[in-house]
Amino acid sequence: MSFPILCAGWPTWLNTNVELYQSLQKLLADKKLVDSLDPETRRVAELFMFDFEISGIHLDEEKRKRAVDLNVKILDLSNTFLMGTNFPNKIEKHLLPEHIHRNFVVTGSHVIIDGLHAEAPDDLVREAAYKIFLYPNAGQLKCLEELLSNRDLLAKLVGYSTYSHRALQGTIAKNPETVMQFLEKLSDKLSERTIKDFEMIRGMKMKLNPQNSELMPWDPPYYSGVIRAERYNIEPSLYCPFFSLGACMEGLNILFTKLLGITLYAEQPAKGEVWCEDVRKLAVVHESEGLLGYIYCDFFQRADKPHQDCHFTIRGGRLKEDGEYQLPVVVLMLNLPHSSRNSPTLLTPGMMENLFHEMGHAMHSMLGRTRYQHVTGTRCPTDFAEVPSILMEYFANDYRVVTQFARHYQTGQSLPKNMVSRLCESKKVCAAADMQLQVFYATLDQIYHGKHPLRTSTTDILRETQEKFYGLPYVPNTAWQLRFSHLVGYGAKYYSYLMSRAVASMVWKECFQQDPFNRVSCLPAGRQGSAIGGRCSHTAGAGSPCSWCKVCFRSVLLLMTLSVPLFPTWIRTLKPSSWILSDGSTLALLNQGRVDMNVVVNAAAVNTRSGFQYSLL
Repeated sequence: MSFPILCAGWPTWLNTNVELYQSLQKLLADKKLVDSLDPETRRVAELFMFDFEISGIHLDEEKRKRAVDLNVKILDLSNTFLMGTNFPNKIEKHLLPEHIHRNFVVTGSHVIIDGLHAEAPDDLVREAAYKIFLYPNAGQLKCLEELLSNRDLLAKLVGYSTYSHRALQGTIAKNPETVMQFLEKLSDKLSERTIKDFEMIRGMKMKLNPQNSELMPWDPPYYSGVIRAERYNIEPSLYCPFFSLGACMEGLNILFTKLLGITLYAEQPAKGEVWCEDVRKLAVVHESEGLLGYIYCDFFQRADKPHQDCHFTIRGGRLKEDGEYQLPVVVLMLNLPHSSRNSPTLLTPGMMENLFHEMGHAMHSMLGRTRYQHVTGTRCPTDFAEVPSILMEYFANDYRVVTQFARHYQTGQSLPKNMVSRLCESKKVCAAADMQLQVFYATLDQIYHGKHPLRTSTTDILRETQEKFYGLPYVPNTAWQLRFSHLVGYGAKYYSYLMSRAVASMVWKECFQQDPFNRVSCLPAGRQGSAIGGRCSHTAGAGSPCSWCKVCFRSVLLLMTLSVPLFPTWIRTLKPSSWILSDGSTLALLNQGRVDMNVVVNAAAVNTRSGFQYSLL
């Protein structure tokens, strides 16, 4: 058995350990004892009980063993499916026009297609890549069907009607009915603007290729890019000289110092401490509380490195028995080009934004200082996890922030304000169509993890869902779902991107739109204070975000210190009179602890029309 499978079996075994369960059950049944616990300890106990219950602790021994076996099988299928999502397809050379061979890898008598080539100017190249790369693979299709089927079996075994019902327990949305309500309402809200976006894209295609003006799924990424470039002149090469890696890191340092009183210091790693010589180590230090943790910056491209920007945890923070706090250690991984003889590493605007986004995750890990590792940092509901990182995108696109660091690496000239404005305006182009695509993906994910057996094949479901929730035609003999890698890590939770973006938009509007550097603008009176390695003096109960946080800032970035379930109670304390959407409706994010989907939908849809708030897309 592989090491990853053994690792997966271990937590599953713990979650089905009857002795541990009975001990916890006894504790929670003792009201006097429970009342004596601090809020975070009580919350962690409840979360452990939740883990026991969704793992089938109530089952007999034979069924518990079956649950463990299913979890191991699901992990194995997930790994297999994930590898298959990136596997290239090949076609015999003579089946493709010779003039497009140069756009792909040619080996012997075959042409290798390893992606969608969505930005290729030649329509035929994009069409060929789309049809060949997405051509169904029987083995991958069987793997997906087995993955979905086994997830459903596990959910039913432990008492849930669908896998989606099981997966959404403990999230902001709570259940698939709420998610589908959100997605359907959002789709309706976007409908008119999506149609206009497609008409605009179709017009550009007709202008450049009058012989074939029918809009197909491989067209929007390319033609929307053409429209942006034509209208706003946002050629990346114009921006890169202003975004050297050093300047961008200094920008983050300035932002964190002004907003949070935090400075990033470069440290020399010990011999053998890092896995590659170009990995940099940063110490995260608060102005009064000292060292908060470490971030390893694995920024540069290299052979065999995953081509994915991400953040992951090496060690979570927790309060140890001796009273010392175990510092969190995380990795921020990007794929940036190396510096050259003539210039430092230069970032495109997209790379710069990704850097800020991933640093949002890293700072979430640094600031989310809880007593227990179980709820530290980014260990929160999936549909909240992206809020801090998306919030950082707003800072990355605000001229008041950008002007602090964006300077030409040769001349020292600041990035002109009109260039930032053009860049932000360009992001509104086809924003509704982009968001509609995400709604389609999220809806497909919900259907796949809904009622089983599925009423028809995964490909037929794809076709129906694409035509209803996206609007562009399904292409016969393609199976995009076999490349949908998020079905593994975000099964039944892909909607989380949309919901997190809506919440981040509302936070920005409420707290930072007027002054992105104001660290006292967002929390109500009485929320200022400090919790130094112990319980905050302002902690009044489980609804407080401050229990056992290391540093309690009067800033909305205190969101980062939340143990997930605490978010709803706290957010209701914000001033409701100031949460006004552009359509005049009052923002009430939560109603009796439940998400008001009309509000979130409005927040999402409104942001396809205004400024940088495209980031909801």
